[in-house]
Amino acid sequence: MAWSDAEVAHRAASDAERVAWVDEQDRLLGALSRRELRERHLIGRCTFILLFNTSGELCVHQRTFSKALYPGYWDVAAGGMVDEGESYSSSACRELAEELGIEGVALEDFGRFFYASAESRLWCGVFRAVSDAPVRIQPEEVLEARFLTLEQLQRELSERDWCPDSQQALKHYLSRCASV
Repeated sequence: MAWSDAEVAHRAASDAERVAWVDEQDRLLGALSRRELRERHLIGRCTFILLFNTSGELCVHQRTFSKALYPGYWDVAAGGMVDEGESYSSSACRELAEELGIEGVALEDFGRFFYASAESRLWCGVFRAVSDAPVRIQPEEVLEARFLTLEQLQRELSERDWCPDSQQALKHYLSRCASV
């Protein structure tokens, strides 16, 4: 699938962004370009924001095909890499606004977990937001978005490709909810 000029420019800028580089205990080591972190398979920090509406439905979205990881996959969370000098919570606010156009909402922090796969190694901050504001997608990163009940999501997980890291974030969130 051909990328738009905006997607090409966005991907180049994204690969050059300096992001937090951390060790296995989530201690900050410095900052590297997103591309270098990925190519050297080093550990970064990222955020996942689970956006619910007041009916309890979760916003899911399809990623653009220009994404470096999981192009065209469906995602259960907004989110992304924590930039150089940025906190997990600041990153979560920024990512929710950029990807889904949701601003000024309270974010509830559900803690951290470590994710490791062949594609990436990440310390992940998980947040929940609740909003009925209209979703305004960022076309360079998101193809479409919609709300599903968790039951509908369970059925759809086997029907299409879903980002494994955000699925792990959802599992982390649900386990924290169950323990409260």
